Formats: sequence, C-alpha cells, structure tokens
Amino acid sequence: HDLLVQQPVLWADETTIKVIQSEKRKSYMWVYGCGTDKPPPGNTSSPPNIVLYDYQDGRGGSHPKDFLQGYRGPLQVDGYQGYEQTDAILAGCWAHARRKFVDAKTVQGKKKTGKADVAIAFIQKLYRVERLMADKSADERLHARQSESAAVMSDLKEWLDTQLNQVPPTSVIGKAVQYTLNQWSKLQVYLTDGRITIDNNRAERAIKPFVIGRKAWLFANTYGGADASAVLYSLVETAKANGLQPIDYLMSLFKQWPLINDSDNIDHLLPWNIELTP
Repeated sequence: HDLLVQQPVLWADETTIKVIQSEKRKSYMWVYGCGTDKPPPGNTSSPPNIVLYDYQDGRGGSHPKDFLQGYRGPLQVDGYQGYEQTDAILAGCWAHARRKFVDAKTVQGKKKTGKADVAIAFIQKLYRVERLMADKSADERLHARQSESAAVMSDLKEWLDTQLNQVPPTSVIGKAVQYTLNQWSKLQVYLTDGRITIDNNRAERAIKPFVIGRKAWLFANTYGGADASAVLYSLVETAKANGLQPIDYLMSLFKQWPLINDSDNIDHLLPWNIELTP
C-alpha cells in the first residue's frame, strides 16, 4: 500500500460482497492498482504491477479517500461520484461511455443506422490510435493522442453539444449523450499523459477474479473473513500480475517469512523481488 500511493498512475473499481454479520445489505470490496496485465520487464526502473483489495462496509467516497490519502496523481475510474472525494486527478473511462451508445444502438433495432452509430464511430477512432500505439513509449502515445485523438474528441464534443437539442433527454441515446458530456472533463485527462490508459478495463479485469470467486463461496461470515479475503486476493492477483504462479509465490513466501524478524526489511519478499524457493 505504501508503494502503491507512490506510483505515477493508479486505477480503481469496486464490487459488492455479502457479509453475514454485517447489518448492511451490501458491503463492498474495493480494488486499487497500478500497471498493466503484462509483467513489467526485468529491470529496477520499471514500476511494479500492484493489485490491492480493500474490504469496507459501504460504498461511500470516504473509503477511497482514506485508502488513497496523500495520492494526487491520475486515478482511472468509472463514473462513480464517490471517487470525487479523493485528491486524485480523475481520468474517465471511454469504455463506459461507449457502452451507453451500444445500448442506444440496440434500441435502434437490427440493421438500422442512427445517432448511436455516429458516436460509436468517433470512439472507435480513439481506440484505433491506442491500438496503433500499444507497444510504443508513453511519450510516443502522448504525441499521438495530442496530434490525432484530440482532434477526434473536438469533433465528437461538437456533435454531442448539437445532439442535446435534438434527442429526448430521457431516451437511451439522450442519456448516453448526457453521460458522456457530464464525464467530458475526466474523459479528456488521458490526453495529457501517455501513461494513462483510455479506459478503466484494467481495473475491471482486476475485480473480475473476486466476482467469479464470489459465485462459488457466496458470502463472508464476518468482517475478519472479508478482510482475510482482501489480503489473499491481493497476494494472488499481484503475484499473477508480475508473472508468477500464485502457488509458487505463496509457497516461497511461507518458507521465507518465518525467518524474518520484526525489524527486518521485507522488500525482498514482494512479488517483483522474491527469489522463488524450490
């Protein structure tokens, strides 16, 4: 956690968890992280991939505010307003905006073309730039975004403003237009830093193992059990994010941890530093 809040770019998401001994109908498992799906290259200058889960008994904005205290860099999130309470620079998610227009396209009916197709086409142009620059450096991505993506977004913004007076605000397409405009300042943030991604899909992929696991074990009995789940999922998913097999990492950790004194440095036990024991 100390290392996480020192990283230049973070992402976050949350999902529900049922805790039997909680008086609340819904509790929440939050996930925070940095990095990508790919293990970082083997050099000390590359930031680690970190995936940290945090159990809380609610969805209030005070939870990410407390967890990310002191962090003021970009934070990639969906449109949930709770993240507004953090000191981070919120970066919006183009995948969420696109889904709104995909829903509107479904309402149009099969084989029919309409306003939703226009918006989707604009967003596809933004994603095309990202695909072409996927293996480039952050500086190269930033240059491409400023020289190509910014112009696409300017045209899209002009189109969205026009639609406000042409579509019913309560229609599916109207809600998609309004959502995108409401998120516009956040959706532009990725244009300012090549290290920020275009969407929050990495966070959604990080929360997915917990969602899948929840279908099997259904609930936690106590607060302590939910906290234990957060710790275990953090260890396993961070190991995976750094190219380790979780069983190999955990076995090495269990063998080496008893040899550590309270005052010893434990950096060598982190997933991106540990030497796996046979």
